[in-house]
Amino acid sequence: MLNAILYFLTLIHFITFGCLGLYGIHRIWLLLQLKNERKKCSEEIPSFNNNHPFVTIQLPIYNEKFVAGRLIDAASKINWPKDRLEIQILDDSTDDTRDIIDKSAEYWSKKGLNINVIRRNNRNGFKAGALSNGLKLAKGEFIAIFDADFIPEPDFLYRTIPYFSNKNIGMIQTRWSFLNASHSWITKIQAIFLGQHFSIEHFIRYKKGLFFNFNGTAGIWRKIAIETSGGWQSDTVTEDLDLSYRAQMVGWKFIYLDNISVPSELPITISDFRSQQQRWAKGSIQTAKKILPQLIFSNISGSIKKEAIAHLMANLCWLLGTIATLTLYPAIIYRKDIVINQILHIDLPLFIFSSFTIFIYFFLFNKLNSNKIESYTLFLLPVLTVGIAPSISLSVLKGIFSKGGDFCRTPKYGFTFKNNISIPLAYKTKSYGYIILNMILFFYSLLPLIFAVKNNFVAVPFLLIFPLGFGLIFLKEINELKD
Repeated sequence: MLNAILYFLTLIHFITFGCLGLYGIHRIWLLLQLKNERKKCSEEIPSFNNNHPFVTIQLPIYNEKFVAGRLIDAASKINWPKDRLEIQILDDSTDDTRDIIDKSAEYWSKKGLNINVIRRNNRNGFKAGALSNGLKLAKGEFIAIFDADFIPEPDFLYRTIPYFSNKNIGMIQTRWSFLNASHSWITKIQAIFLGQHFSIEHFIRYKKGLFFNFNGTAGIWRKIAIETSGGWQSDTVTEDLDLSYRAQMVGWKFIYLDNISVPSELPITISDFRSQQQRWAKGSIQTAKKILPQLIFSNISGSIKKEAIAHLMANLCWLLGTIATLTLYPAIIYRKDIVINQILHIDLPLFIFSSFTIFIYFFLFNKLNSNKIESYTLFLLPVLTVGIAPSISLSVLKGIFSKGGDFCRTPKYGFTFKNNISIPLAYKTKSYGYIILNMILFFYSLLPLIFAVKNNFVAVPFLLIFPLGFGLIFLKEINELKD
């Protein structure tokens, strides 16, 4: 019986690693496409034709007292004729952020800016609900959206609006840049992790005519594209991803502009980073459940369908990685007598495609990136992903079995460089459950490592990643609770 259980768990282990290998192959495909697309002529930048359509800038805010004023100031300094511009502050705040917003709005209103604070009696639909409520009142033909931690440049509209000369263009997404990328090893890894999403994934999908998504901020929509695509809906916690796919499925075209960036602030604590990733993971799976059945059976091209599946299902890798981790020890015990030939023909290829190729993918992105992060930081990437995967996997499961849910904002503090900071107690996330989870997984991950050391197993360096990952996250969270 025990042998049968070990065999089953070993089979599950290799199936999950095989699926992760498919993700690695997809990363290779992206890199090959990037090389090809960069050889082609750069996209022509349209000139401004003195046409000033009415634009509404929406600023959805919820309890962001450290950055709300900064955002409103930046949005108010965007160059555009005052009689062709309005700013909506969609304020769902319940703390003293409200006072900051009122003072900022009053200040800019006295300078002749059309700026309105819109508040609701509830948070129904969370961000999607706030955006939908604001859209009903919006006068603009175009809707620019910026989250609380973003700082748009004054020329944002003059650089983006000309791309809407084609009436089929429904949305333009610009690249995120990061104010505090050098703050710590966590923010450095995030800068690589998120940077490739724009400069590789978005770039390739756009250039190849595939579907990609609005990222909830630092973009601009044609208002009618939102309305004709079903509007903002809150049955997923990634309303931006959901609307993006619905809009493209009804025929709207999107543009990604890698040459225009909007500075933003990265989460500085492991709990805030995890919370952000959990919402994105949960929401992408919810969107996949909602969108893929319609998309697969539509008359849209096969290449778009395949890439949409790869895109929307990518967060399953967190769950697959966790399963592979949990089944690692049983697989090692069951295969304790394997010979080098099996390692070379089974284990090594799986490791290369499921792990090594992904590391190379991020390494090459960092080399191509103009704002390079120290290479040594990259070696913390697999350690971090191992340590954070189980907690994000729980959100993937929630996405599979539920609709909607609370929109948990990622708090920002207005920090743009490394300094001694003290996070307000009210903003600290109580993560005791995750601390206990990582402690248990740390000790569990020592078992295959100890087994390998005793048996002179060649996989010791690989197996060391797992206790390092869980131990790192455990110690980081303990330290953050003390700060």
